[in-house]
Amino acid sequence: VHSVGGWAALAGILVLGPRFGKYANKRINPIPGHNLSMATLGTFVLWFGWFGFNPGSTMSADPMAISHVAITTNMAAAMATLSATLLSWVLLGKPDLGMTLNGCLAGLVAITAPCAFVSVPSSLVIGLIAGILVVLAVIIFDKLKIDDPVGALSVHLVNGIFGTLCVGLFAQDKIVGTATGNGLFYGGGAKLLMSQLTGVFGVAVFTFSISLIFWFCLKYTMGIRVSLKEEIEGLDIGEHGNSAY
Repeated sequence: VHSVGGWAALAGILVLGPRFGKYANKRINPIPGHNLSMATLGTFVLWFGWFGFNPGSTMSADPMAISHVAITTNMAAAMATLSATLLSWVLLGKPDLGMTLNGCLAGLVAITAPCAFVSVPSSLVIGLIAGILVVLAVIIFDKLKIDDPVGALSVHLVNGIFGTLCVGLFAQDKIVGTATGNGLFYGGGAKLLMSQLTGVFGVAVFTFSISLIFWFCLKYTMGIRVSLKEEIEGLDIGEHGNSAY
């Protein structure tokens, strides 16, 4: 689910190009969000919503499975929130709320695939790594001059891939009754991991190539970018005739 969106987003970002002034004068110029309070509220809404998304994927009224999935989901999100906050503090000199929020989402994304197949301690490790990955990915994408305003690639692409692979690494057979086989770290060898890698590769090739075609079709027909004047003024004015902030 997440890496599909991530690959489609990457194709769109490459076709669209960076925002005006983002990489001017051979520098990375931050363009911060204007309302971090709303961003924080939105993150909490997503976190809450994930308790419908992940446990609901059991597709049965199984109290043991649902409770296990809810706990692994929550623990991964909490741990990723902490690790992203701490790493951004170390690398950037101050705790960055944007990184913290994306850390939370990264943990939720990373645990989505393995939530029913890993233990609670494993979910903590997955969340810890996800929070680190999202911070590093944001920095690396900026250095590559891939302008991703909300960190969608770092959250959904990078951690979508990581979470998919986590099934092959951390899975424990029949942990909630479903036979999956054990992952690499639990004596199952590389068989399950290779299956996950095959899925990641297949999704990448199909989604990125098809999305690229559609993005180019949109670009050369109806267009995908506002005028420079509207971009500088802000879309609140261009779309609604009002300045909200």
